[in-house]
Amino acid sequence: MTRVRLKRQDRSRTARGPCGACKFLRRKCVNGCIFAPYFDSEQGAAHFAAVHKVFGASNVSKLLLHIPAHKRLDAVVTICYEAQARLRDPVYGCVAHIFALQQQEL
Repeated sequence: MTRVRLKRQDRSRTARGPCGACKFLRRKCVNGCIFAPYFDSEQGAAHFAAVHKVFGASNVSKLLLHIPAHKRLDAVVTICYEAQARLRDPVYGCVAHIFALQQQEL
């Protein structure tokens, strides 16, 4: 299982180029971009591709705007994990992993 590693990026967008989400969406990354702190320009596009395919960029941005800033990183990590799980298993998604863990002997 691939682990999602995301960290908050506090660098200026002009010095680093667009965030991974804006790079994937092929749009200009403006100051205050809701995705910039969570999807870096190197690996962020790959993570965001799964998120966009499963949930849609607009839905995720609306969701993040309703979450307090100090909890957004946890929300983004969870969203990325659930999107990748849903792409691996379209029927069960992350529940398939839970079932597999429950079947393991302790």
